[in-house]
Amino acid sequence: MYLLPPTRCRIGDRNLSIAALLPFILALLAGGAVAGILAGMFGIGGGAILVPIFFHVFGLLGVPEDVRMQLALGTSLAIIVPTSIRSFMAHRQRGAVDTALLKGWVVAVPLGTLIATLIAAKATSVELQLIFAVIALVLAFRMIFNRASWKLGDDLPGNPIKFLVGTGIGILSGLMGIGGGILNNTFMTLYGRSIHQGVATSSGVGVLISLPGLAGYVWGGWGKPGLPPFSTGYINWLAVALLIPVTLYMAPIGARLAHVMSKRQLEIGFGIFLIVISAQFFLSIIL
Repeated sequence: MYLLPPTRCRIGDRNLSIAALLPFILALLAGGAVAGILAGMFGIGGGAILVPIFFHVFGLLGVPEDVRMQLALGTSLAIIVPTSIRSFMAHRQRGAVDTALLKGWVVAVPLGTLIATLIAAKATSVELQLIFAVIALVLAFRMIFNRASWKLGDDLPGNPIKFLVGTGIGILSGLMGIGGGILNNTFMTLYGRSIHQGVATSSGVGVLISLPGLAGYVWGGWGKPGLPPFSTGYINWLAVALLIPVTLYMAPIGARLAHVMSKRQLEIGFGIFLIVISAQFFLSIIL
């Protein structure tokens, strides 16, 4: 683990000066700008975008393969904490959040997220890349072939199904470093809820995922060798500090771009994006 060193840092057996971190910082800022625009366009927290960006940028810095994917996942969840809280408060003021569902998931979703951090702490980076790629591919086909007529019921199921779904959302989101918006929206709309209520409630789900996810990835990576400067466990605070303001600033630009596209175009566009990201991870595993 590395705490804020004053002038020089060590990654593995290499000493890095502050000047040597400049490409890392610039790459993160560029990645954050892209993530902010895409997150604004597709109405998501940005985790599915940030994780592959972090993975490649940390690779440029020379972060070892065996901790790189875990670091990308944990740092992504850390960035989601303030954005999800801010979003939840805004949606709650408008009365659009299904608070009954969130109360029913106050144990299930964090439990699933903590299970995910335990899995991530034991899994190899390659295994986590494979998990991310497979889930991203499934979500991509869901976005591309989604139909508004698809329904499993007229109201949300009761327990234990609802509890198990919440736990599953926590596990899958924790293993992808995302806030669970895509998964929760799918669940709620399949059971007759409007997409607007799904999006609003997803902001609360993001809080239930990101807070325990942050704690779990700090614990899981505590004292691990090879972590980059400014890291506590699998959270890189330099990336967090740089990307939060950038993504918040760029997201409205993406939102404005979204208004010139139809909902169906956005779904297909995001689905194609997920396929590209999934293919990149598959290729990195094979090669």
